[in-house]
Amino acid sequence: MAEKKPRILQDSRDMVWSLIPLLVICVVIAGIAGSCAWGFGDKAAEQKVPTFDSTAAFQADARTMGFPIREPAVPADWQSNSGSTSTVGASLTSNVGWITESGTYVQLTQTAATEDQLTPHLGGDAVLGTGTTEAGGVTWVTYANDAEDRAVWITDLGEVRIGLLGRGANPPLDTLAAATLKAQPLPK
Repeated sequence: MAEKKPRILQDSRDMVWSLIPLLVICVVIAGIAGSCAWGFGDKAAEQKVPTFDSTAAFQADARTMGFPIREPAVPADWQSNSGSTSTVGASLTSNVGWITESGTYVQLTQTAATEDQLTPHLGGDAVLGTGTTEAGGVTWVTYANDAEDRAVWITDLGEVRIGLLGRGANPPLDTLAAATLKAQPLPK
């Protein structure tokens, strides 16, 4: 009859051999449950981008928010991938984001908050003013946060401030600006 090793003589190899089957079981369960995604490739276009119903979000925000909401007609190859509401100062914000054809991210934020409140909300704490630009027939105040690769444009339309956020190389904020200003406010 073989003698059993005393507990004090067991080493870390025994623990490793008992953990390996447990890890394999966890990976199999996570794969079956859909909790994990494996992606190969380094381009954003090759990755699976979540979809978001921006039209429904804009309509819901137009019914509930106390300022005008516009739904821009963005290029057909932009994919809406996110939306949310948040609070800036004492005002709610309507936020919708898209992945553009070049793989950059752009976001439209509409709010009654002031520009001073909206700027750090979109650009982060290290945001700095970079000047102004003309797009869609109005002047936009431009900001950048180079540490976080963010570009921010803000314009004041009276009842509402429009904020644009871009991430990535040369986000097409001018396209989003023109489309937003061309759109009429949605009915309440």
